[in-house]
Amino acid sequence: MLHLERQSFIRDKEKWEKKGFQLYSFNDRQIAEETSNHPTWLHVGGGNIFRAFIAPLQQQLIETGEESTGIIVTTTHNMAVIDSVYRPYDNVSVAVTMHQDGRFDKKIIGNIVESLACTRSRQADWERMQAIFTAPSLQIVSFTITEKGYKLIDYNGNYFPDVAHDLANGPESTESGMGNLAALTYARYKHGEYPMAFLSLDNCSHNGDVIKKVIHTFADEWVKHALVEEDFLTYIDEKISYPYSMIDKIVPSYSDKVQKYLQECEFEDTQIISAGNSKYTAFVNAEEAQYLVIEDDFPNGRPALEKVGVIFTDRETVNKVERMKVGTCLNPLHTTLAVYGCLLGYTLIADEMKDAELKGLIERIGYDEGLKVVVNPGVIDPKAFITELLDKRLPNPNVPDTPQRIATDTSQKVGIRFGETIKAYGDKAKTLEYIPLAIAGWCRYLLGVDDRGNTFKLSPDPLLKELQAFLQSVVLGDISSAKGTLKPILSNTDIFGSDLYEVGLGEKIETYFEELIAGPHAVRDTLRKYVTK
Repeated sequence: MLHLERQSFIRDKEKWEKKGFQLYSFNDRQIAEETSNHPTWLHVGGGNIFRAFIAPLQQQLIETGEESTGIIVTTTHNMAVIDSVYRPYDNVSVAVTMHQDGRFDKKIIGNIVESLACTRSRQADWERMQAIFTAPSLQIVSFTITEKGYKLIDYNGNYFPDVAHDLANGPESTESGMGNLAALTYARYKHGEYPMAFLSLDNCSHNGDVIKKVIHTFADEWVKHALVEEDFLTYIDEKISYPYSMIDKIVPSYSDKVQKYLQECEFEDTQIISAGNSKYTAFVNAEEAQYLVIEDDFPNGRPALEKVGVIFTDRETVNKVERMKVGTCLNPLHTTLAVYGCLLGYTLIADEMKDAELKGLIERIGYDEGLKVVVNPGVIDPKAFITELLDKRLPNPNVPDTPQRIATDTSQKVGIRFGETIKAYGDKAKTLEYIPLAIAGWCRYLLGVDDRGNTFKLSPDPLLKELQAFLQSVVLGDISSAKGTLKPILSNTDIFGSDLYEVGLGEKIETYFEELIAGPHAVRDTLRKYVTK
């Protein structure tokens, strides 16, 4: 059996290679020592997209001699990830690429040389974090913590208690995850005002501004209450950069198929690991396609990631790429598949791509409606992006992605995924046919009743109770019960970015919705009527 530890790659090299594992070739001790003495890259958030996408990029540069340091990973919240996922396996993982033709490539990712908990409660880890942050060599602190990870305020508009504590007490006794990072930034300022970049790699609009706002929130309050020097504000504005980025790679939770395959390869560490409220494995599986576009703004230098496929450009181009992906060429299509997939009983996105009506619907949203208004960013061709998505990425049977996962938090997404295209159409928005059908499908989804008339569990969404309350009088099979129920939803500018009645789409969506609730199998009948016409 093959066990995930660094000594095994040396001792049992032939066994690993015979089973098809691609091993790294660099010297562990040398890379670890250089990273310890001259850290250049700290990553916050050690989840699957980091292990499957980000870490392998740097590993490629080390393998070719372009870089001599690895990545240090830390977490600000779920410390169990460090204790259960990283340290027991020498910070090593297996990255499995799931090809559409059924092949699995498996690579050992070994350039993560250190894992730390970012909390004062672990003194040794905290002292090491301070040493890293105050090192002149540090170039990048990157993030994959999801949009929720940056939040300082609850849904009632109040600071979380640990954040409120940190804002009031300054950088010497911080308790919150983001407060700790702000305190470490202050330590860097005090030790020499060294430059660096805070690089958010999370899928949120203008992600550089998101992390900048977080750091500023703490700095502003601390300066206001004379807890730090006023020059700290100048430092975080002038010597720290906050590049924008757009990242795209489907990295679902572990695949049973991949797990079984690895077991057949005599790989021992395939068990499910409980880390806090999350589930992990020592392996991570992902699709082959990947895109990373980053604003080239790194005041203390950066790795030559352009040599491994990363696109560096200016801020406006990153914005265009993000709008292309999130508002036109991927996310709207994903959300459409999600809500209709749940209604039609699908549990795998790849299976939906065999459904003529569903595939036809997203083709029309992408090609017929989205491409007419998308701005070509120049570095990625929008039409080619959609074609790859439809022909290769979404139909990949090895990717265990589900409509139920994609449907999570849809109320927080529709304003960007559909609303921006609607805005781009201006006074011609009323000519749209398929985006309104997707929105009507989401409203139909909110009933929690599938196309056969059976109830199903809706995915988590912060507005779920509020939205369902508007629809509580709707009865499947009774079109008259829908009268007026969509008004508070479709007119909500906080959800869609505009009042859909004012742009001429409200009544059209209502009509679609009435057809979708006409009775059992009405969803399928409606799709056939409009998509195959």
